[in-house]
Amino acid sequence: MVDKPAEEDAETDGGVRAYTVRLELVDEPGELLRTLEPIADNGGNLLSIHHERGNITPRGHIPVEVDLECPPERFDGIVDALRDAGVNVIQAGAEHYGEEVNVVLVGDLVENDLSDTLSRIEGEASAVVRDLSLSAPDGTEAVSSARIRLAIDSGRSDAALEAIRSIGSDKELTVVEPLLGGEA
Repeated sequence: MVDKPAEEDAETDGGVRAYTVRLELVDEPGELLRTLEPIADNGGNLLSIHHERGNITPRGHIPVEVDLECPPERFDGIVDALRDAGVNVIQAGAEHYGEEVNVVLVGDLVENDLSDTLSRIEGEASAVVRDLSLSAPDGTEAVSSARIRLAIDSGRSDAALEAIRSIGSDKELTVVEPLLGGEA
Protein backbone atom coordinates (compact mmCIF):
# COMPACT_ATOMS: atom_id res chain seq x y z
CA MET A 1 0.00 0.00 0.00
CA VAL A 2 2.82 2.44 0.74
CA ASP A 3 5.36 1.23 -1.81
CA LYS A 4 6.20 3.68 -4.55
CA PRO A 5 7.21 2.78 -8.11
CA ALA A 6 10.87 1.90 -8.71
CA GLU A 7 11.48 5.00 -10.83
CA GLU A 8 10.75 7.24 -7.84
CA ASP A 9 13.21 5.26 -5.72
CA ALA A 10 15.87 5.82 -8.37
CA GLU A 11 15.67 9.58 -7.70
CA THR A 12 17.11 9.20 -4.22
CA ASP A 13 20.81 9.64 -3.61
CA GLY A 14 21.30 8.07 -0.19
CA GLY A 15 18.95 5.16 0.07
CA VAL A 16 16.39 4.98 2.82
CA ARG A 17 16.50 5.55 6.54
CA ALA A 18 14.20 4.35 9.33
CA TYR A 19 12.19 6.89 11.32
CA THR A 20 9.70 6.76 14.17
CA VAL A 21 6.78 9.17 14.32
CA ARG A 22 4.74 9.45 17.53
CA LEU A 23 1.17 10.58 17.02
CA GLU A 24 -2.00 11.20 19.01
CA LEU A 25 -5.19 10.18 17.23
CA VAL A 26 -8.83 10.69 18.09
CA ASP A 27 -10.75 7.46 18.61
CA GLU A 28 -12.92 7.55 15.49
CA PRO A 29 -13.41 5.01 12.68
CA GLY A 30 -10.99 5.56 9.81
CA GLU A 31 -8.60 7.82 11.73
CA LEU A 32 -5.64 5.43 11.49
CA LEU A 33 -6.17 4.93 7.74
CA ARG A 34 -6.45 8.71 7.24
CA THR A 35 -3.13 9.08 9.05
CA LEU A 36 -1.31 6.55 6.88
CA GLU A 37 -2.28 8.19 3.56
CA PRO A 38 0.13 11.18 3.86
CA ILE A 39 2.96 8.75 4.59
CA ALA A 40 2.28 6.70 1.46
CA ASP A 41 1.55 9.74 -0.69
CA ASN A 42 4.94 11.25 0.19
CA GLY A 43 7.16 8.24 -0.43
CA GLY A 44 7.20 6.59 3.00
CA ASN A 45 7.27 2.83 3.39
CA LEU A 46 5.44 1.56 6.46
CA LEU A 47 7.49 -0.75 8.70
CA SER A 48 5.23 -1.13 11.74
CA ILE A 49 2.42 0.48 13.71
CA HIS A 50 2.07 0.34 17.48
CA HIS A 51 -1.53 1.33 18.18
CA GLU A 52 -2.88 0.83 21.70
CA ARG A 53 -6.56 1.62 21.44
CA GLY A 54 -7.07 0.84 25.13
CA ASN A 55 -4.56 3.49 26.24
CA ILE A 56 -5.40 7.17 26.42
CA THR A 57 -2.92 10.07 26.43
CA PRO A 58 -3.31 12.87 28.98
CA ARG A 59 -5.20 14.80 26.29
CA GLY A 60 -7.69 11.95 25.83
CA HIS A 61 -6.34 10.65 22.52
CA ILE A 62 -4.92 7.32 21.37
CA PRO A 63 -1.10 7.08 21.24
CA VAL A 64 0.27 5.62 18.03
CA GLU A 65 3.87 5.00 16.99
CA VAL A 66 4.54 4.57 13.29
CA ASP A 67 7.87 3.19 12.12
CA LEU A 68 8.57 4.01 8.50
CA GLU A 69 11.42 4.26 6.10
CA CYS A 70 12.06 6.80 3.40
CA PRO A 71 14.88 8.74 1.79
CA PRO A 72 16.06 11.42 4.26
CA GLU A 73 15.07 14.24 1.90
CA ARG A 74 11.43 13.07 1.99
CA PHE A 75 11.00 12.78 5.76
CA ASP A 76 10.23 16.45 6.48
CA GLY A 77 7.64 16.38 3.70
CA ILE A 78 5.95 13.38 5.32
CA VAL A 79 5.81 15.12 8.71
CA ASP A 80 4.49 18.32 7.11
CA ALA A 81 1.84 16.34 5.21
CA LEU A 82 0.72 14.65 8.43
CA ARG A 83 0.36 18.02 10.15
CA ASP A 84 -1.41 19.50 7.10
CA ALA A 85 -3.88 16.60 7.32
CA GLY A 86 -4.65 17.59 10.92
CA VAL A 87 -2.72 14.76 12.56
CA ASN A 88 -1.24 15.65 15.96
CA VAL A 89 2.48 14.79 15.57
CA ILE A 90 4.05 14.47 19.02
CA GLN A 91 7.57 13.46 17.99
CA ALA A 92 9.18 12.88 14.64
CA GLY A 93 12.67 11.78 13.87
CA ALA A 94 15.12 8.97 13.54
CA GLU A 95 14.93 6.37 16.25
CA HIS A 96 18.02 7.36 18.21
CA TYR A 97 17.26 6.47 21.79
CA GLY A 98 19.75 4.08 23.30
CA GLU A 99 18.58 3.81 26.91
CA GLU A 100 15.34 3.22 28.75
CA VAL A 101 14.75 4.28 32.32
CA ASN A 102 11.72 3.81 34.54
CA VAL A 103 10.85 6.29 37.26
CA VAL A 104 7.94 6.51 39.65
CA LEU A 105 6.38 9.83 40.60
CA VAL A 106 4.30 10.01 43.78
CA GLY A 107 2.14 12.92 44.90
CA ASP A 108 -0.80 14.99 43.74
CA LEU A 109 -0.15 14.10 40.10
CA VAL A 110 -3.62 14.75 38.74
CA GLU A 111 -4.13 17.92 40.78
CA ASN A 112 -0.71 19.21 39.61
CA ASP A 113 -1.55 18.76 35.89
CA LEU A 114 -0.13 15.40 34.80
CA SER A 115 -0.12 16.53 31.16
CA ASP A 116 2.14 19.48 32.02
CA THR A 117 4.43 17.20 34.03
CA LEU A 118 4.82 14.80 31.10
CA SER A 119 5.40 17.66 28.65
CA ARG A 120 8.08 19.10 30.92
CA ILE A 121 9.77 15.71 31.25
CA GLU A 122 9.88 15.34 27.47
CA GLY A 123 11.14 18.90 26.97
CA GLU A 124 13.51 19.44 29.90
CA ALA A 125 14.82 15.89 30.25
CA SER A 126 15.11 15.36 26.48
CA ALA A 127 13.31 12.07 26.95
CA VAL A 128 10.36 10.41 25.27
CA VAL A 129 7.57 8.97 27.41
CA ARG A 130 7.15 5.43 26.07
CA ASP A 131 4.68 4.18 28.64
CA LEU A 132 2.72 5.50 31.61
CA SER A 133 0.83 3.63 34.32
CA LEU A 134 -1.18 5.77 36.72
CA SER A 135 -2.54 4.51 40.02
CA ALA A 136 -5.03 6.63 41.98
CA PRO A 137 -6.60 4.19 44.46
CA ASP A 138 -8.26 6.96 46.49
CA GLY A 139 -9.41 9.02 43.50
CA THR A 140 -7.85 11.76 41.45
CA GLU A 141 -7.92 14.34 44.23
CA ALA A 142 -5.72 12.21 46.50
CA VAL A 143 -2.11 11.07 46.32
CA SER A 144 -1.44 9.02 43.21
CA SER A 145 1.56 7.40 41.60
CA ALA A 146 2.74 7.00 38.02
CA ARG A 147 5.31 4.63 36.62
CA ILE A 148 6.85 6.23 33.56
CA ARG A 149 9.04 4.40 31.04
CA LEU A 150 11.34 6.87 29.28
CA ALA A 151 13.53 6.56 26.20
CA ILE A 152 16.69 8.63 26.53
CA ASP A 153 19.64 9.32 24.25
CA SER A 154 22.64 7.12 25.05
CA GLY A 155 24.81 8.66 27.73
CA ARG A 156 22.16 11.21 28.80
CA SER A 157 20.39 9.32 31.59
CA ASP A 158 22.13 11.23 34.41
CA ALA A 159 21.15 14.61 32.93
CA ALA A 160 17.62 13.38 32.26
CA LEU A 161 17.21 12.12 35.82
CA GLU A 162 18.50 15.43 37.19
CA ALA A 163 15.87 17.27 35.12
CA ILE A 164 13.15 14.91 36.38
CA ARG A 165 14.26 15.48 39.99
CA SER A 166 13.99 19.25 39.40
CA ILE A 167 10.50 18.90 37.91
CA GLY A 168 9.49 16.71 40.85
CA SER A 169 10.79 19.31 43.29
CA ASP A 170 8.90 22.11 41.51
CA LYS A 171 5.66 20.12 41.67
CA GLU A 172 6.22 18.70 45.17
CA LEU A 173 6.40 15.13 43.86
CA THR A 174 8.53 12.30 45.19
CA VAL A 175 10.73 10.80 42.47
CA VAL A 176 11.72 7.15 42.86
CA GLU A 177 14.46 6.36 40.36
CA PRO A 178 15.79 4.70 38.42
CA LEU A 179 14.01 1.44 38.00
CA LEU A 180 16.32 -0.45 35.71
CA GLY A 181 15.18 -2.01 32.45
CA GLY A 182 12.38 -1.23 30.03
CA GLU A 183 9.82 -3.48 31.69
CA ALA A 184 8.61 -3.15 35.24
